[in-house]
Amino acid sequence: MDIHAQASHGGKQYIAKEQHFHNYPPTPDAIVGVPQNLPYTGVTQFVGRDADLERLHDRMQRGTTVAVSAVSGMGGIGKTELALQYAYKHLQANTYPGGLCWINVRSQDVGLGLLEFARTQLGLPEPPDILETLLEKVQWVCRRWQGEPILVVLDDVTDYEAVEPYLNLLDPRFRVLMTTRLKLLTSVQRLELEVLTEAASLELLRVLVDDPHRIDGQLADAQRLCKWLGYLPLGLELVGRYLARREDLSLVEMLERLEAKKLAAQALVQAKQMTAQLGVAAAFQLTWDDEQFPDEAKMLCGLLSVFALAPIPWNLVRKCLPDWDKEDLEDCRVDHLSGRSLLSRVGKELFQLHQLLREFFTTKREQMIGADEMKKSFCQVMVTEAGTIPQVTPTLDQIQQVTPVIPHLAEAATNLTTWLTDTDLVMPFLGIARFYQAQGAYTQSLPWLQQGYVVAEARLGNNHPDVATTLNDLAHLHYMQGRYSEAEPLHKRALSIGEQQLGKEHPNVATSLNNLALLYQAQGRYAEAEPLCQRSLAIGEQQLGKDHPYVARSLNTLANLYVSQGRYAEAEPLLQRSLLIREQQLGKDHPDVATILNNLAGLYEIQERYAEAEPLLQRALVIGEQHLGNDHPLVATCLQNLAKIYREQRKGMANPFLEPENYSSEAEPLYQRALAILEQKLGDDHPNIAPILNNLADLYLAQRRYSEAELLHQRVLVILEQKLGSDHPDFALALNNLAGLYQEQGRYREAETLYEQSWSIFTNVLGEDHPLTQISWNNLWLLVQQAVKAGRVEELSDHPHIATHLINLAEAYRQRGYYSYSK
Repeated sequence: MDIHAQASHGGKQYIAKEQHFHNYPPTPDAIVGVPQNLPYTGVTQFVGRDADLERLHDRMQRGTTVAVSAVSGMGGIGKTELALQYAYKHLQANTYPGGLCWINVRSQDVGLGLLEFARTQLGLPEPPDILETLLEKVQWVCRRWQGEPILVVLDDVTDYEAVEPYLNLLDPRFRVLMTTRLKLLTSVQRLELEVLTEAASLELLRVLVDDPHRIDGQLADAQRLCKWLGYLPLGLELVGRYLARREDLSLVEMLERLEAKKLAAQALVQAKQMTAQLGVAAAFQLTWDDEQFPDEAKMLCGLLSVFALAPIPWNLVRKCLPDWDKEDLEDCRVDHLSGRSLLSRVGKELFQLHQLLREFFTTKREQMIGADEMKKSFCQVMVTEAGTIPQVTPTLDQIQQVTPVIPHLAEAATNLTTWLTDTDLVMPFLGIARFYQAQGAYTQSLPWLQQGYVVAEARLGNNHPDVATTLNDLAHLHYMQGRYSEAEPLHKRALSIGEQQLGKEHPNVATSLNNLALLYQAQGRYAEAEPLCQRSLAIGEQQLGKDHPYVARSLNTLANLYVSQGRYAEAEPLLQRSLLIREQQLGKDHPDVATILNNLAGLYEIQERYAEAEPLLQRALVIGEQHLGNDHPLVATCLQNLAKIYREQRKGMANPFLEPENYSSEAEPLYQRALAILEQKLGDDHPNIAPILNNLADLYLAQRRYSEAELLHQRVLVILEQKLGSDHPDFALALNNLAGLYQEQGRYREAETLYEQSWSIFTNVLGEDHPLTQISWNNLWLLVQQAVKAGRVEELSDHPHIATHLINLAEAYRQRGYYSYSK
């Protein structure tokens, strides 16, 4: 077949010293049974690099240990494409029957990428919850990875130290191929991709212009052209395409244009100090100065350079250019950017600039009259997007929708605050923080709130209301993590700013009061929390009206405070009034109504008023399913609350001779469905899953399914320790629950250890007088009492707390005349 005829099929083309064509289909059929996740390649004809492919394969097969090779070189040299073509070639050859795993290291952590591949391509289950670190989970997966050899491609490694721990876990079955700009000074076998040879560069030009005589007839000029371009594939491709569109343009004139424009690439030369990049920048300049490259295309390029170096959702671009016709904007992208290889499509409605192009466009943008307007428009769109991020627990679908926006919000918050108005200044920071916080990723949320606070205080002053907003969010984050001592001064300062700047009766002040009350309630400081709740409620009624939804929220907070104190008679009318407000203002079928129905049913359940609680939960369930769908987290909440009701009702009616496993036949399927919904919608390690796991474990305990209950309790501990930390009250509560299981099984020493740890956390965080601290202490007392009655007290430790309980118990038995127990 004529090689020049093959070149007209489209797609990128590269060539090396040997002119061989590899016609891999765009999405080749994999060998049956070989797991792979290779990305799509737009190169329909990969021309050459044969020697590099052979050298790479030779390096990958050396030695009896893990073979690690790195393809390195400058940007635009073709590292990723070489790795991808190598992978496709050996997928077809079935060289790696154990699988071909591709991970883009710049956008995904290596460990998470390996776990995702194991789950989606190998069908392996999630690693056990008892494994706490990512490295342990990866090691667990790799040991269960079947087949050999296995190819793992780590594309675009920018930090070898971050990758090395995972390489150390692999056994000799694995072959690792990295692409990187770094020249790694390690034992890694490195294949440095060089620029093309002169012969290969000339052949590439022949293929691109689709006219060999045009090159060969001006051979000396063509040689000078290739040399000027530095033999860089990206530069050669751009110039070759430029020539193909201008059939009458001579190579001499082409060279003259390049030489005349080389100074225009000054920013790129300064950024990288590499001659080859001068060639690339000059090639970009040629396209920029093309008479057929209109001003609107240049403006679009400038705008795109404002976005982060990440996939750009096209709907954001449209929002930044509201005056543009949608179809005209699309035509500009297709004809002038994508058509000139200036913009890559990386997904549905997702596009990305090459980083060198982004730098080039950034330089050009700063020379435009409308540069500041581009940044302002971008920032306004980002502020709007930040406002759409749910502040309550979002579903995975909602997270997926907003995830592509986050890098661009970060760009606005990090590099473009100058173009954010004072009114909008904190929104990008709050949006990113709430995005992570809603997923339980509190450690990722914290630095954005801290940075937002610093930026706001520096520009707006330390008493501005928006500073108070960032303080409120930061305090709430500490509250969610159980770091109450850090949260309190922030809440107090936010309240003080609000009172000084907005007035003591402002609705924002009511919000601050409400948040501080929630903190005090969590600490068991009920006497301090109550007046704050009442004042917040009064402000809401006065400023917003007695039927405002905020008033309903305040009523709910005050009612929950009363429930915590056992003041059920006072809590009930508040919840009923809150329900009435929401029904009147939002409609009887609104999801917020379902939330209040759940809370009111919870109050009835505590009072064992099951007949009243059940219809409320049934109604809430119907609302949730009809308006949010059968798999919404609110539906899961309704299901697990119903399960609790059914379980308690069955226990109340149970025949004393009935086996425990028959107590809760209706409850378990509801718990299981609720758990499945939350795992699907929130992820299987979200903190909101912990309560339902605990309830299901309690059910299994009642049914004497101890091993199943223990696994669930341990999973709860792993989730809470990872997401909230080992000093959070919820983690202490989980320890207490697992201790109860061990106590039920007669595993007294294990139970004692957990009770002690739980009590210590409660004491440190909540204080000795908090009800949870007292419960934990009492549970340890009951454990000692049970061990004494069982004649197994010697199994307990010699901890001073145990001694204290034994002395008190001995005295109690002595006073009752139980001298044998006392002794």
